[in-house]
Amino acid sequence: MTGSTPSKQRKIMHWTMVFIAMICLLISNGMVITGLTAFDSAMLAEFTNWTRGDLKLRGLITLALTGILAPFIGILIDRIGVKLLMMVGAVVLSIAFFCYGYITEISHMYLIHAAFSIVLVACGLNVAVILVSNWFVKLRGTAIGITVMGTSLGGAILAPLFGGWIADGMHWRDAFQLAAVIPSILFLLAVVLVKNKPTDVGLQPFGFSEEHKEADLSKHGLSYSEAIQTRSFWAIAFIAMFTFYTLLGLQANLILHLQDLGFDIKSAAAGLAMLFTPALIGKFLFGMIADKIKGKKILYANLILMLLGLIGLLVADKTTVLITIAVVGFAWGGFYTLLQLNAVDNFGLRASGRLLGTITVLDAFGGGLGIFLTGKMFDMHGTYQTAFTVFVVLVIISIGLISQIKKHV
Repeated sequence: MTGSTPSKQRKIMHWTMVFIAMICLLISNGMVITGLTAFDSAMLAEFTNWTRGDLKLRGLITLALTGILAPFIGILIDRIGVKLLMMVGAVVLSIAFFCYGYITEISHMYLIHAAFSIVLVACGLNVAVILVSNWFVKLRGTAIGITVMGTSLGGAILAPLFGGWIADGMHWRDAFQLAAVIPSILFLLAVVLVKNKPTDVGLQPFGFSEEHKEADLSKHGLSYSEAIQTRSFWAIAFIAMFTFYTLLGLQANLILHLQDLGFDIKSAAAGLAMLFTPALIGKFLFGMIADKIKGKKILYANLILMLLGLIGLLVADKTTVLITIAVVGFAWGGFYTLLQLNAVDNFGLRASGRLLGTITVLDAFGGGLGIFLTGKMFDMHGTYQTAFTVFVVLVIISIGLISQIKKHV
């Protein structure tokens, strides 16, 4: 057995990291961003003086603070690794969800959502992607594709679960406190199984070969200052910002939109799964394709398909809306994987924590604005049509920016 080919037994460790990273995103993103929306109509029914814009401001608070914190957490990722960050994020998430069940004022909710920003930087996308990237050379696209499936699993599993609790008569406050148990799964996995790098346990990255001067992939790639001077970096960052605005704005308001079209709460929550279940397929499928086909054609194909789905959403009614949502979800899933892969592959892992942290400043701010402004536009116009038109325009701009992305390592 050569040093470049781990035994089957050792390969299990590599794929275990992928599984844990996926669970990390399922729980963190699923509880903070997607599953949370299942409680919206019950909360608006109790707090009758709140508008949708008031409610969705919470998302902007969470993601704007996530963007502010991300560069600092990126430095911590580069210096101390992800294990401790995952543990801290799981604890904060559990406490915050438990406290959610006791809110009596909108300011209480906003404070909790400020705490959620710690969760998203400590056990969110950047942490998961960097963990997996450190463990893989070959099949990195597949590994990242499986990892980011966690964000879609969160919407596909937790939103219907929480919506089912509400539909079956559980009070939303009790549901929040019951859900607070879920992050303990992530905490235990992090404590027992997570290893920051394969070299920490005497292993090599999957697919490592002697052409790599060191088994520690974190030493390869552009420096932070070199990367941020490239046009590619800023193209990726702004594409992330515009597409996160679109997808998070859509998912955060989707259950309410489906209820406006005549769906009951249980069906509307299940409808959110129609966005994220096809995204699961897209993330895994295009992660594998990216390992075999290089270039930007796949990026273009994904965003053009997403654009067609959004145009369809503008004219969809109750009978066709789920089809358009599924198209958007499938396209976004593939693009989401490819965007993360490009952010790592184009610049290397040398400064990946800081680079992904900087991108997160823009994509988190964009996502937060999407959540808030989409709800605010509904308050102003009584419909989501204007907000959906903004989605279409932003995706068109993103398609144009793909031409500026180039590989630098």
